[in-house]
Amino acid sequence: MRKTTLVAAAGAALVLTLTACSGNSATGTAEPAAASEQSQPAGLASPFTDAIKLASEAKQGTEKSKSVKFSMEGSAAGQTITATGAMAFDGANTKFSMSSTAAGQTTEMRMVDKVMYIKLPAEEQKQMGTDKSWAKISADGTDPLSQALGGALSQSAEQSDPSKMLEQISKTGRIISSDQTELNGQKVNHYKVELDVAKALDQFTDQVPAAARDQLTEKLKGKDLKLPAELWLDKDNLPLQMTMDQGPMMQAMGAPAGDAKFTMKYSDWGTQVDVAAPPADQVVDLGELMKKAGR
Repeated sequence: MRKTTLVAAAGAALVLTLTACSGNSATGTAEPAAASEQSQPAGLASPFTDAIKLASEAKQGTEKSKSVKFSMEGSAAGQTITATGAMAFDGANTKFSMSSTAAGQTTEMRMVDKVMYIKLPAEEQKQMGTDKSWAKISADGTDPLSQALGGALSQSAEQSDPSKMLEQISKTGRIISSDQTELNGQKVNHYKVELDVAKALDQFTDQVPAAARDQLTEKLKGKDLKLPAELWLDKDNLPLQMTMDQGPMMQAMGAPAGDAKFTMKYSDWGTQVDVAAPPADQVVDLGELMKKAGR
């Protein structure tokens, strides 16, 4: 398999993970900021000044909706990643379908029952010596590839619930400022926030293979890293857009200097999302396939 296909799959899935920011890490103190004094648009409540309340209300909305369509765009280390898809989130049982483009190559992915399925282009099927059109990476796989990527890909599903980022803010970040504005013609509450990496160090390293975790932890430990982010929430406190700049963290981890900014856009909350695993006779285990091919 060409590296670009794997980069597209893993890269887009991990961006979902990092942009969502799981709330299962160490706790911290959320620092409130003063709300905007501008007039309140009809039907839109005043912005929250307390990050914990913000996260709580947004989580209630997303849990009630249970599904959403999304698009993503961003860049890291000079490479652009874009994606569109839909997800139905239910903790570890979260599922999604996504089409992503990275390194100039488009890849179709599905996550169902903790298994990531990646569609193989015809050229790669031929190169890998298989007539199967889908390859899978399992979260509990024992081959080196599954062990390296399976856990992170699985976590990307559970953590892609956008309320996770808000939960993380309530524990490890703070609201810098808030105002009321319009986004695509819709009245929204807009928040500028930042995450303190030192308060969530475990979360920022638990998506990588165990062999590299200690090294990354050592690189990040003791550094005063703040990740700026912005949120746009509608009158029901449902996220419509989120942005995050991961550049400071990526550079601290040894990546080349440059932008690492990502934007997630959400729409059609509560839309029916049906994601099914590809037919079993069209699926091959990616780890076994690469082992067979001597790669």
